[in-house]
Amino acid sequence: MAEHNQVQGGVPMTMIQALRSGLDVMMGRDDNVIVYGEDVGYFGGVFRVTEGLQAKYGKTRCFDAPINESGIVATAIGMAAYGLKPVVEIQFADYFYPATDQIVSEAARLRHRSAGDFSAPMVIRMPCGGGIYGGQTHSQSPEAFFTHVCGLRTVMPSNPYDAKGLLISSIECEDPVIFLEPKRLYNGPFDGHHDKPVVPWSKHDMGRVPEGYYNVPLDKAVVFRPGKAVTVLAYGTMVWVAEAAAREAGVDAEIIDLRSLWPLDLDTILESVKKTGRCVVVHEATRTSGFGAELTALVQEHCFYHLEAPIERVTGWDTPYPHAQEWAYFPGPARVAEALKRAVEA
Repeated sequence: MAEHNQVQGGVPMTMIQALRSGLDVMMGRDDNVIVYGEDVGYFGGVFRVTEGLQAKYGKTRCFDAPINESGIVATAIGMAAYGLKPVVEIQFADYFYPATDQIVSEAARLRHRSAGDFSAPMVIRMPCGGGIYGGQTHSQSPEAFFTHVCGLRTVMPSNPYDAKGLLISSIECEDPVIFLEPKRLYNGPFDGHHDKPVVPWSKHDMGRVPEGYYNVPLDKAVVFRPGKAVTVLAYGTMVWVAEAAAREAGVDAEIIDLRSLWPLDLDTILESVKKTGRCVVVHEATRTSGFGAELTALVQEHCFYHLEAPIERVTGWDTPYPHAQEWAYFPGPARVAEALKRAVEA
């Protein structure tokens, strides 16, 4: 069971800078890596992840696309089948729906329907989740949708070090990768109490990122916080919310940062739950049919005789995204702490 250790060396980076560094490294190593999407060229992306790449690599390697998500993904599939390595940005995860047919029926199935003659080695980057008061059309967390599609890989990092390493691995992958970027983590870790980071990434160990090439496996979870009383399964922003909840509640929780939602590192999850005998699942998305339901089912199937308490889920509400009540909608430390206490006291 791997644990997150303090990153040795590296320079302070935000998640934005780490993602940009990953793109820069791979564009420098491989001329087939192409970056495009809405406003990613001259403007550098709405969150500035691609800033400076067009100036460095030219307009044929980093360029703007029309407001046409289906067209962006469709052309990326063609490029990938031809031998290029497209990395496209959907400006907000909420905008992927017009490209659903291209993602599900084409990109995810190309290797299988062609019996391996063609593949779609492409990355679709999507800023996801709330935290910017963007309302219903700029704040969704649609990860469960992608994990349901056979042929896709789905990734969500929780810190700059993982973000760069996972992005590099995603670009090198021969399958299409949905790369989800929690907006609340772009500039620093959150504990769920505030609409600003607890500390900037430059003050945190995981904000120290090697400048050159390295990768992080796409199918390996990591122990974010070791513990013995209860296992918490989380990813993205919720890793930090769970850590704050465990600290404030005084619960010896072991937090598993999934990093890769599919393929899922089931071995790490089961090893932890069998040790603690208790499990709490936390995610920002809607509760019903959220990815937490799959995690709960897997733990129940494999760890039934090890469980000492019912599995708890702490999630967003089953409602359209509530703009005015954004911070009540998010699972915060208080709600997560209550679930931790119920689990350990059962």
